[in-house]
Amino acid sequence: MISHFREDIVFYQVREPFSQYASRNTKSRLKVVKAADTQKRFTQYKQRPPIADHGERPRQRAIFLIEVLPSHRSRTLPLTPSYFKTYCCSVKGARMSSRNATCAIIGAGDFIGSAIARKFASEGYTIFAGRRTVEKLEPLKREIEAAGGVCEARGLDARKEEEVTPFLQAADAHAPLEVVIINPGANVYFPILETTERVFFKVWEMACKAGFLTGREAARIMLKHRRGSIFFTGATASLRGGSGYAAFSSAKAGLRMVAQAMARELGPQNIHVAHLVIDAGVDTSFVRERIKAARGEQALAAMPEDALMNPASIANTYWALHQQTRDAWTFELDLRPHGEAW
Repeated sequence: MISHFREDIVFYQVREPFSQYASRNTKSRLKVVKAADTQKRFTQYKQRPPIADHGERPRQRAIFLIEVLPSHRSRTLPLTPSYFKTYCCSVKGARMSSRNATCAIIGAGDFIGSAIARKFASEGYTIFAGRRTVEKLEPLKREIEAAGGVCEARGLDARKEEEVTPFLQAADAHAPLEVVIINPGANVYFPILETTERVFFKVWEMACKAGFLTGREAARIMLKHRRGSIFFTGATASLRGGSGYAAFSSAKAGLRMVAQAMARELGPQNIHVAHLVIDAGVDTSFVRERIKAARGEQALAAMPEDALMNPASIANTYWALHQQTRDAWTFELDLRPHGEAW
């Protein structure tokens, strides 16, 4: 289906039934059109009379759109009155279409998690969003549903197996679970002498154990479907321990090894497991306040617009990973702005 209309999407249009289109050399019959023209062309289509077929009863004119995807595959989209009414939209009021698939996000926070939810919802996935406080998911749910998508908001503690398992099972019961994003936050600063046993264990639970539980249960479901994507959000701490981050670094490094082991085990079974290293500051109010406190308000004001990573740009990378064909899957991918030192 068309995920949603944008003026920059290019389609090929064929003005005849698909059975005939499939059996002929139709190169000369293809015409490039833009989605912006689709509403107008559909109106013209409705106004045209049926086609007489050499004495046979008249048949209705059909229009098919062939959407060219980034992976060079294509989808044939019949543009008929009922199809247009059910799945498509005008350019002015773009709305999301639906797939028979769900994307579950554990750790659907206000920035990266929400951006991923919006991206996958815009591509037709039903979103199952989970975070500790369900009330904080209401703005995201309203935004997705206002755009025509579906978002189920659930409160859960990702450290608890008895909450993670039914959350993913509910997502799969709604529609086949195709994507799971593991994105709990646990980035805390504690100098080593201030890192109590409780702090160390709690950070490990959030940043490592939660990922293990979610990844395992996602795999259990996806193996039944023989397909799926499981993506873990990592950090700079996944690769090196920073001063004051002993608890966080050890947990994120552990999560990276969980992801790597799962990728090796599940890849041959058609499940794409990937680990994304977010190796720079994300453009959030929290990060901006930290910069302001450390360097001053003038330094914050003087920062280039793209010095911090836009959550929407990060979400686009998760989508690109999911679109990869299995002959060239990425396991680990690190993201940073162009000016970031590394």
